Amino acid sequence: MPALRRDRLLTLLLLGALLSADLYFHLWPQVRRQLRPREHPRGCPCARRAASPGPAPAAASPAPRAAARNFSRAGPGPERRGGRGSKLQALYAHPLYRVPEEPPLLGPEDSLLASQEALRYYRRKVARWNRRHKMYQEQLNLTSLDAPLQLQLDASWIRFHLGISRHGLYPRSSPVVRQLLQDMRRSPTISADYSQDEKALLGACDCTQIVKPSGVHLKLVLRFSDFGKAMFKPMRQQRHEETPADFFYFIDFQRHNAEIAAFHLDRILDFRRVPPTVGRLVNVTKEILEVTKNEILQSVFFVSPASNVCFFAKCPYMCKTEYAVCGNPHLLEGSLSAFLPSLNLAPRLSVPNPWIRSYSLAGKEEWEVNPLYCDTVKQIYPYNSSRRLLNIIDMAIFDFLIGNMDRHHYEMFTKFGDDGFLIHLDNARGFGRHSQDELSILSPLSQCCRIKRKTLSHLQLLAQGDYRLSDVMRESLLEDELSPVLTEPHLLALDRRLQIILQTVKGCVEAHGEQSVIASDPTGESAPDSGRANPTS
Repeated sequence: MPALRRDRLLTLLLLGALLSADLYFHLWPQVRRQLRPREHPRGCPCARRAASPGPAPAAASPAPRAAARNFSRAGPGPERRGGRGSKLQALYAHPLYRVPEEPPLLGPEDSLLASQEALRYYRRKVARWNRRHKMYQEQLNLTSLDAPLQLQLDASWIRFHLGISRHGLYPRSSPVVRQLLQDMRRSPTISADYSQDEKALLGACDCTQIVKPSGVHLKLVLRFSDFGKAMFKPMRQQRHEETPADFFYFIDFQRHNAEIAAFHLDRILDFRRVPPTVGRLVNVTKEILEVTKNEILQSVFFVSPASNVCFFAKCPYMCKTEYAVCGNPHLLEGSLSAFLPSLNLAPRLSVPNPWIRSYSLAGKEEWEVNPLYCDTVKQIYPYNSSRRLLNIIDMAIFDFLIGNMDRHHYEMFTKFGDDGFLIHLDNARGFGRHSQDELSILSPLSQCCRIKRKTLSHLQLLAQGDYRLSDVMRESLLEDELSPVLTEPHLLALDRRLQIILQTVKGCVEAHGEQSVIASDPTGESAPDSGRANPTS
């Protein structure tokens, strides 16, 4: 009898040990993942992981200002916008930024959307979202006291959509853009999902491809409580790190701070072709995991050995935690770019860039070996009769300033025809190397030797000491929550590259004459004097 009781006791102890192990190693991590942060964040070791030579993913810091100080050390800059001695305020007060835009907006055909049609479409979208959300809750036997979502007609994202015209994505000094940036920074999220690009990759990844986007891409679509949407790109690289020289441009990381800086630069250049973009610290547990209905996205969340919540892009060949991004333990830096109107409302055309790169390890495109390549392009529709080629050159100037070699396609709204502006989307591979100026990006300008008078006037103005490009960029970026967005070497590289652009234009004028190089505005009138006597001075 004593032996029997002893055997029963050992059996109970063994079962208790197995149950404790199961609770500790399986159930407890899942419970802990759902908990709200209750302690001060600690350092995330994900920044020290690397799946290949080069920079590894980095975690965000708990406070935006502290995070910025951890990643860069920018020198003292000018006062904030609007303050005394503000170069940025002086720049926007310059006549170049106040001259009426041409051609003038005459009627509904110059606006992208018809307001009533757009509002009816958005009401249907909200109603469908409410129905799907209710069905999802019923399937999971969830109860919610939240009222159905209502479309807010004064929401900043709606006003942003209705304000798009043939002149650009938003008017100069638009108060709507400032409100939209604020809303994207503060609004609660109600859903999260993979982008369409990521969804297309799921189950369709080809390991023979040279380019494997999900290894270095990771972007999500976040929807806010006002029903607005934004593209979220998490931080993958610390600000002071440069892209390794051995990296090809098509496997480089996508940098969230590059998206933010590109929006500010685009606005300073008066292009207004980059969707409004803002930095934000996102709680990946509360604002992504707990609001997503995508089971695949839910499955790629895990808790790291340092108790940080991480997630990664899921693809058959890339299901590895080494490629994850991690919170600290829940907060993660990222960029949020406002969505453009749906393709059902505003169809867009995606066109291969004539100066597209080979996207292979050794191949070269014709433009890389033929200095007369532009003569061929100018014989092809629509580059032979519209201002499309000049818009391509604008885009090349913008890409050269940010160091973006990944402009394989461009998009434009079909409503505005061949002369419509090009949308400068996907700028996350910019600002990778401040120590190198990739002159091949300027090939459209150097080979075609054409530039808009308006573009040249703005570049000349930004080369002057009172409006120095690096100074106004530094000041503009102070508005962002994640400031400083760029390190000082990247800001100074803008001034250096601006001089290279002006020297290229000067060489073209000396070779071909000013009338052949500088394209007049649509009205044929000159832009206001920027303070420079002529392009060659």
